[in-house]
Amino acid sequence: MKPIKAIYVDDEAPALDLIRKYCETIEDIELLACFQDPTEAMIFERMDEVDLLILDIEMPGISGTEMVELVPKGKLCIFITADPTHAAKAYELDVIDYLVKPVFPERFVKAIQKAVDYLKFTGLDQENDFLVFKSDYMVNKILIKEVLWIEGFGEYLKIITRFKQYMVLQRLSDFMDKNEKLGFIRIHKSYIVHLKQVRSHNSQFAFLADDKQLPIGRKYKDCFK
Repeated sequence: MKPIKAIYVDDEAPALDLIRKYCETIEDIELLACFQDPTEAMIFERMDEVDLLILDIEMPGISGTEMVELVPKGKLCIFITADPTHAAKAYELDVIDYLVKPVFPERFVKAIQKAVDYLKFTGLDQENDFLVFKSDYMVNKILIKEVLWIEGFGEYLKIITRFKQYMVLQRLSDFMDKNEKLGFIRIHKSYIVHLKQVRSHNSQFAFLADDKQLPIGRKYKDCFK
């Protein structure tokens, strides 16, 4: 796998120098540029190439959390901040990791590895038997056959498996756009199932292999055709 391409934005020059040195020792990352001004980072001419944003949170003008919401979708993010009280907001944004200054090299390497693993897993052939997603700052890779159903809650969805439930910051519609080719179908405004989990169905309900009964929405009555 090619090195992950990243930029680092922090208004403190010493922090920029430290992370730059860390990146020079890690083969899996290519630090394309560092910025003290987040506005300059936003117009970086190579932004389309960037896989990973490494961001301070408290910066003049545009904060790190605001920048994540302004850049093109699909960029991974690691927050580095001196203030641990921003963890809740970082969780909402579903970032790869959240580091509190001072950042030690071992901890930084671990954060970068999470980003590398996520890109590696999501870059696999879509005909594989795995579903890859981020939840609780972790990259999760589970067998599709373990997924019983998926339930939507606005901006979030819950993936229910036989052994665990995962809360993911993603809309059901976005999940379907990405994973429909893996055999998932939407049967209701709030539910997605995998075809292999459906034991039988009628015009109103889908009956799953574990005896779970889920409603079929009027808009989705032809979902099995």
